[in-house]
This record gives sequence, C-alpha cells and structure tokens, in this order.
Amino acid sequence: MFPLRSRLKLYWEFARPFTLMPPALGMITGALTALGADPKNQSDWIDPGWLLAGRMEPAWLKLTWYIAVGAIMAALLNVASNALNQITDQVNDRINKPDRPIPSGRISITEARIMTILAGLAALVSSFLVNWQCFIIVCATAFIVYFYSAEPLRTKKRGWLANLTIAVPRGVLLTVAGWSCVKSVFTVEPWYIGMIFGLFLLGASSTKDFPDIKGDAKAGCRTLPVRYGIKAASRMIAPFFIWPFLLIPLGAYWGVLTGNPTLLTILGITLSVWGCYTVYHVLKDPEGLAESQNHISWKHMYLMMMTMQLGFAIAYLI
Repeated sequence: MFPLRSRLKLYWEFARPFTLMPPALGMITGALTALGADPKNQSDWIDPGWLLAGRMEPAWLKLTWYIAVGAIMAALLNVASNALNQITDQVNDRINKPDRPIPSGRISITEARIMTILAGLAALVSSFLVNWQCFIIVCATAFIVYFYSAEPLRTKKRGWLANLTIAVPRGVLLTVAGWSCVKSVFTVEPWYIGMIFGLFLLGASSTKDFPDIKGDAKAGCRTLPVRYGIKAASRMIAPFFIWPFLLIPLGAYWGVLTGNPTLLTILGITLSVWGCYTVYHVLKDPEGLAESQNHISWKHMYLMMMTMQLGFAIAYLI
C-alpha cells in the first residue's frame, strides 16, 4: 500500500501540479466569458434562452458537464506536455534541475513515455466529449505542443519560435477552447481575447528560460537569454508585460469585446500597471532572473495570467 502511495506521489510531482492550474482555470473562465458574451446567457450547444426561460435542468447540468470536462482535459494535456518536455530535456535537466524525477533516476523513461501517452489520449477523448470544435482545437494544440519539445522541429531550440509555440497553445488556443464549451468559435471575439493572452505569453514565457541558461546552452536550445544575453533578453520581453493589456479597453471601445466596458477598462489598466511593477524588478536586476528558479517575474507571470482569466469572466458575467 505504502509503495503504491509513494509511487503515485512521485507521479504527481512529475506532473508538476502547480502548472496545471492556469490551463484548467483558463478553460473554466473561457467558458464563463463565452456565457456572458452577446447573446448573453445563451449557448450554441443548448436550446436558446434556456437560462432566461428559467429552465435550470437539465441545461445547467449539461453546461456544467461541458465546462468540467474541458477543465480536466486542459489539465491532462498539460500533464502530457510536462512529461514530454521532461523526456526531451534530459540534457538540460541534468544541469538545471537534477532533482527532477528523470535526472534523479526516480522515474524511468519508459514510465514517462507511458504517462505522456495516457495523459495525451485522455485529453483528446475528453475534448471529443465536449464537442467537435473543442476536439479540433485540442488536436491543433497537441500538435504544436509536441513539436515545441520533440524533434524534428523542437522549436525550443529556435529563439522567438519557441516563445510563439508556447504563446499560441497556452494563450490563444486555450482561451478559444474554453469558449468552445459554450459557444461557437467562428466569431472574432474569442480570438481577440486569445490574442491578448498570446501576446502576453509571447514575451512573458521567457522568464522560465533565464535560470536554465547553462543547461539550455549545453543542449543547443537557443532561448532568448542564451541567444541574446541576459540584459538584452530582459529588455526584449519587458514590453510584453505591459502593452498587450491595453488591447482590453481598446477592444471594449471598438465593440469587439461585449463584456462590461467599465470592468474591462479597469482590468486592462490594472494589469498594465502591474506589468510596469514587474518590469521594474526585471530591469532593476536582470542578473537575478538567472539566479533563481522562482524569480518574482516568473511568479507574477502566473498570477497575472490567472488574474486576467478571472477578470474576463467577471467582466462578462456582471
């Protein structure tokens, strides 16, 4: 009993549970944002006007099912992504993170591959249980995520292309997949929202690369700090903590975003100011980015991401 419990605990560590929160939350808040978008309180997959007509059952249960399965799917796909990344980053992790399960010898490559395949298949099946639009988006996401880590493309080696193949699945497509749980994605609005998340991650995702410079350079991964140096790379990513959020009030003003315009404006300005604070710490001590696995900018990247997710949901539901 105890060896099994210990093994399960190890697999949980291997899945990197903290990183599972943003994608699961992104699916839930993306769906809630869609629910609050025009036409409000209606779903393309449930009879129109079900909420306004007071028919709570079984419509509420059906909608809850879509969103819950979508959140589980996002977490499972992230487990598969984390597992694959650790398999392909063996050279990197032996230097950068020797205590991780694979370099420390606590998990075999065979176990890691089985976990990758099972989690990936479970994610695809889960997305199919939501609807066909969600399934197609998840297939595209899985394709991009695979080639971020694996050959022959292994975009992690290729500077800005690495950032792009993080930003698109984890920013743009995650948001659109959440939207697909409630409404059709064949409108501009979900893609505009996803673009804001993607632009933020296009720069902010590099914060995880600074502490890994030594191992990434050894493995031939030309991340931004490896290619351009710490100071230049920190200046490159700084604007992405600020200007993408200004697209939120602009979207409300242009009528692209149908949520509460006042709350959306507050959200965009708040995140931009928060980004300025984060950038201050980044540029004040860029060398500190490479000295700590948990630099303040890395923490704020996740917190800003989740705040934006929750902010959109609130601005659309109120």
